[in-house]
Amino acid sequence: MAVLAVIIPLVMLGVMLALGRYEELLLPGEDADRPEPAVAPSPAVPVGSPVAASVGRK
Repeated sequence: MAVLAVIIPLVMLGVMLALGRYEELLLPGEDADRPEPAVAPSPAVPVGSPVAASVGRK
């Protein structure tokens, strides 16, 4: 029984380490190519127009 108390945690540790390596192989890391962030659409009203100047005022 004492042998099992020593072997089981070591086997579980080995399984956890193996799963960590497996996860690193399956999932892309930080170095993976990521798409560029989406660009915010331009406002429908030009910035210099009188309508745009009155939109922000209350």
